[in-house]
Amino acid sequence: MQAANELKVHLGWAVQVYNAAEALPNLLNPFWMLPLLGVLGIRARDIVGFTGLQCLVHTPIVLALLWGLGETLTYVAPVIPH
Repeated sequence: MQAANELKVHLGWAVQVYNAAEALPNLLNPFWMLPLLGVLGIRARDIVGFTGLQCLVHTPIVLALLWGLGETLTYVAPVIPH
């Protein structure tokens, strides 16, 4: 939050950018892959190509949307109650 205040970025949007940064790596090794491997009887290397492609396709899209939509919000300085 300190970095968002110093850069004068909307604080709520800074939280959403943080959430997206946490979610994007899950495209490479998603949580849903573990049960799928057991149910289908396949190996991780059989599905990593698909997840890698998803990560390559979605990362620029998500980053562009975060940047573009972040430009629409104005910075509001936090108010500390007395």
